[in-house]
Amino acid sequence: MSNGGARAEVVVDLDAIAANTAALRERVGRPLMAVVKADGYGHGMLPAARAALAGGADALGVAVIDEALGLREAGITAPVLAWLNAPGEDFAAALRAGVDVSVSAEWGLAEVVAAARETGSTARVHLTADTGLSREGATPGDWPALVAAAARAQTDGEVEVAGLWSHLAYADAPAHPTIAAQIRAFEEAVAIARAAGLTDARRHLANSAATIALPETWFDMVRPGVALYGLDPLGGDPAGYGLRPAMSVCARVVLTKRVPAGVGVSYGHTYHPERETTLALVPVGYGDGVPRAAGNRAPVLAAGAQRPIAGRVCMDQFVLDVGDDAIAPGDEVVLWGPGDGGEPTAQQWADAVDTIHYELVTRIGGRFRRRYVGSAGTAR
Repeated sequence: MSNGGARAEVVVDLDAIAANTAALRERVGRPLMAVVKADGYGHGMLPAARAALAGGADALGVAVIDEALGLREAGITAPVLAWLNAPGEDFAAALRAGVDVSVSAEWGLAEVVAAARETGSTARVHLTADTGLSREGATPGDWPALVAAAARAQTDGEVEVAGLWSHLAYADAPAHPTIAAQIRAFEEAVAIARAAGLTDARRHLANSAATIALPETWFDMVRPGVALYGLDPLGGDPAGYGLRPAMSVCARVVLTKRVPAGVGVSYGHTYHPERETTLALVPVGYGDGVPRAAGNRAPVLAAGAQRPIAGRVCMDQFVLDVGDDAIAPGDEVVLWGPGDGGEPTAQQWADAVDTIHYELVTRIGGRFRRRYVGSAGTAR
């Protein structure tokens, strides 16, 4: 992977995002909402959205209205749902832009109805049921009243209930008993909504892990996120599902030096080479989203081999011990990528620092330059 002389780059393969979307869409055989929140899971929201749409996504999902408005301002006309909304949110701006919004409580519905009256439009809403995650969504006790209020608002022409949805707590553990319990709770919530007259609302429950492993959760639409970017939400090899990681993270060595055995390396001298060796300085650190916990743990491809970071990760840099292998300033090192060029994967990093690859790809950035390869979704 050539980085064209840049100090540090996050390289995103748009064709991989499109191909991953197509593979998932083919797997489920029903509409797919591509989740591009959090700047496209660190891949860039707009390019990722365009690539996913080129791969056959039917709709886009984001967390907050500002993200949805960013998609609209860039000229994206596909259906968009924004689901994490606070009191006082600018629902009117969302409705003017043709953005669907999610409602979890009666106060939220009241604010959306007020925005519909203000804008003279019918708001498209998705009602969120809490089926066991205890996060977003109306509890079973609050759900009937929310549904009844939404049904009245729909009769009055102020809203169109376009979706009924929930979110799974344990989809990445496909045999977990909570999954069946949540499916039952979701079906009960849907039955209440259908009995109230909300007969056209599309049901959606499946995240990435469920899209891959739980067909019983697919309902009318699936909502994958991290799998679109080629990462296995179950922690295994994404190639097994026809997916390829879209992100590669690389940097160029800025200094090398020969040091004696036993020298202390980086802050706190938590690493000491056992013999005379060559150290290579890599100019990225926790200020760029490289976890500080990666010191002495996470692998990096340098001088033809994977090697753990030597000593602590600093704000702007970290050190590698390359032994007697040849390395020079300007040489490339790869933190993670698809893994087929000998480089570590984001999953390897996640295992090394006791986190999940979601966190790694969404936090990487800072002073990295982002560069795109592939043409999916780009103007031709």
